[in-house]
Amino acid sequence: MDTHFLDSLLNALPQPSLLIDASARISAANSAAQALFGHKVVGHHYTLALRQPGPLAAIEAALAEARETQAQHIHTGPSRETVYRMLVRPVAGDGRRAVLASFEDVSEAQQIGQFRRDFVANVSHELRTPLTSLLGFIETLRGPAKDDAQARERFLTVMAQEAERMNRLVRDLLHLSRVEAEERVRPTTQVDLASLLASVVRTLRPMADAAGATIVQHGEPGPALLPADADQLTQVFQNLIENAVKYGAAKGTVTVTLRQVSRDVGLRTEALAVDVRDEGEGIPAEHIPRLSERFYRVDSHRSRAEGGTGLGLAIVKHIVQRHRGRLVIASAPGKGSTFTVVLPTH
Repeated sequence: MDTHFLDSLLNALPQPSLLIDASARISAANSAAQALFGHKVVGHHYTLALRQPGPLAAIEAALAEARETQAQHIHTGPSRETVYRMLVRPVAGDGRRAVLASFEDVSEAQQIGQFRRDFVANVSHELRTPLTSLLGFIETLRGPAKDDAQARERFLTVMAQEAERMNRLVRDLLHLSRVEAEERVRPTTQVDLASLLASVVRTLRPMADAAGATIVQHGEPGPALLPADADQLTQVFQNLIENAVKYGAAKGTVTVTLRQVSRDVGLRTEALAVDVRDEGEGIPAEHIPRLSERFYRVDSHRSRAEGGTGLGLAIVKHIVQRHRGRLVIASAPGKGSTFTVVLPTH
């Protein structure tokens, strides 16, 4: 076969591809494969390009038995590790035989699979603890505490708390699933953000009073219009303000500020920004990038004690993304925290 035609044919393939002849040498490689294995790979024995046992065994079997094989090839680059699914197929013609090895990047699929496994493991862990407590209390109430009225009342109170904890977790999982399902559909209804914030602050003021905290609202008196899902934004600011009250300093002040931004640097358009600031202990810098991950907690014991599920900020992040906005977190130990939601006005 004409060498120029063969090179053109291989370069038409979107995936890195190597043609390995019966003498076990690489007779052709497209530009994607040369970028992956080096520009001088053609003409060399395939073992010089592929040194991992799995790919070597797959090519050896395909050459010897003229059958399709596959293996996983891991390429370590300067910035990240890439996982490839290598397919080796026999080819023949004009009295010649060879195998074509193609490499499909499956890194993202593997990451998604790992993400799902981690998610299931996290949910299982979060449910296992209250379930274990409930089963233990039920066993005790059926046995040693069967006729102990005081113990029964105490255990039933704890059981109700654990059941409510599971209920919150299931509720937040459903919220997260719903938000993710709608994430690609941008809201179009005009909402007055100033009025919405005032309503959220009014709703949460009794909770803040009970905790000894004060919520202070500043900024635009209204109207401050933008396309939004009012229910979802209510959920965002309820979550952020509740967190500020729970994790802020005792008897501290939570400041909610609405401001206009003529041109946001990140969104590159006119926007409305809401800052929720507390006077708490602050968050160490290494935790900030991971705060919106599902089930990530800076202080697991305190978060669970406050009734947190570890999903609140993940829900906030996805709602903000649905609105084409961004969430910015600024904090330092001893200096409190500010959570800023920036939303485009059109």
